[in-house]
Amino acid sequence: MLDMLLFSSDSTSSTASMWSSLIMLVVIIVIFYFLIIRPQRKQEKEEKAMREAIEVGDEVVTNGGIVGIIFSIKDDTVVIETGSDRSKIRVMKWAIAKNLTVHDGDEK
Repeated sequence: MLDMLLFSSDSTSSTASMWSSLIMLVVIIVIFYFLIIRPQRKQEKEEKAMREAIEVGDEVVTNGGIVGIIFSIKDDTVVIETGSDRSKIRVMKWAIAKNLTVHDGDEK
């Protein structure tokens, strides 16, 4: 009988331990979501909106550090005019890192 009581208390202890471990795992996942995943998705959304809002004549910087003025825009490519000799470079839209031109609607 004493063995049954000891086994029963061990079972309750292991069940409580399992629940506390599960709760800690859920808390860690929630923390990762709010500290890492959510801000990254927000930043990606802002970058996509910036790339969709570029216009001919905007001054942009590419991921490679090339600074130029947008000469023409196609579906997924952009032609950038760089330097004083007006050389033109075609780059993918995803390669544009920053739009340096401030528009009337931009308040940031």
